[in-house]
Amino acid sequence: DFATPRAILTGHDYEITCATICAELGLVISGSKEGPCLIHSMNGDLLRTLEGPITLEGPENCLRPKLIQASREGYCVIYYENGLFCVFSVNGRLQATMETDDKIK
Repeated sequence: DFATPRAILTGHDYEITCATICAELGLVISGSKEGPCLIHSMNGDLLRTLEGPITLEGPENCLRPKLIQASREGYCVIYYENGLFCVFSVNGRLQATMETDDKIK
């Protein structure tokens, strides 16, 4: 037997660098190399776009997500390449930000 995908998630223009699944809420959250993070349903429907804080224009200032984690309470924490942590609600609202100089893995 061959495995078939349950859903195909679309919306990113660049390669995906991080993703997480929150089975309790039925969500898939993914981040791409040069773009925003997207929230999809498990069925593949695009629900929300998570835009980080506004930065200066230009490719060197683009927020590049490195790590994503979602909670069953409806929050998503994203760590960006430049040392910025952002907490979003699953409704797409930016709740908090924090910068760090530490290397996070």
